[in-house]
Amino acid sequence: MKLFRTFLAATAVATTTLLGTSAAQAAAPGTDFTGIAALSNCSASLVRYAESVSTDKALVLTNGHCYEGGFLQPGQVLVNKASTRSITLLKPDSSRAGTVRADKILFGTMTKTDMIVYEVNETYASIKSRLNVTPLTLAKQGPANGAGMAVVSGYWKRIYTCSVQATIPQLREGDWTWQNSIKYQQPGCETIGGTSGSPVVSTTTGEMIGINNTGNEDGERCTVNNPCEVDANGNVTVEQGAAYGQQTWWLYTCLTATRSIDLNKSGCELPKPTRRR
Repeated sequence: MKLFRTFLAATAVATTTLLGTSAAQAAAPGTDFTGIAALSNCSASLVRYAESVSTDKALVLTNGHCYEGGFLQPGQVLVNKASTRSITLLKPDSSRAGTVRADKILFGTMTKTDMIVYEVNETYASIKSRLNVTPLTLAKQGPANGAGMAVVSGYWKRIYTCSVQATIPQLREGDWTWQNSIKYQQPGCETIGGTSGSPVVSTTTGEMIGINNTGNEDGERCTVNNPCEVDANGNVTVEQGAAYGQQTWWLYTCLTATRSIDLNKSGCELPKPTRRR
């Protein structure tokens, strides 16, 4: 899992030269930091649904394993849990725009997918007026193989660009299992610690098509920081250096008419809690 580790600090210095973008580049999807956020240990993004309105409370999306309370257990799902987490929003040029504060976790899990949806204590309109930050729109379906993509890290202020290689039926890492994981075509998206929670952005539409969460660092089999792929027949494959993201479009399958998350809605693809706190 791509959490920050202190030994990667030198890498950050080495990659800062990649951050500059021209005005022409900034106009292209996935080439600037529009909607991007940073946490104390991870990356994140300010997001909206296609149906969101400016008066809705704003949402911030990151990985479940970036939760301020530590890793979530398999089967554990957080629903409407209070939070006061401070979140830094960035300007398109990656400089600091300002902070927002979460007031609750609407949904969080490391089961099936790996994400937390924070609701912050102000609206999209308020954030636009106060900080001039606009959100990314969540795509309503997962990406196709070969689709152009960018992993945009607010923690490192770095953009990785590549394409989708494949959708993996099952990805296992330690005690956790994720379904329909997005595998990145290398080279280009050799993500590092601190990139956890970065949005996977379509370089065609600019929509968020997934969320970056892990990669196989040492070539080990199905251990923490060394996920393994499991195909439909149960065959296990390990590829050192492979990097992956998780599905976010499943949120739409659980949305109500008022844009709240209902895990009991017919057709909801998000996991229901077997452990809850």
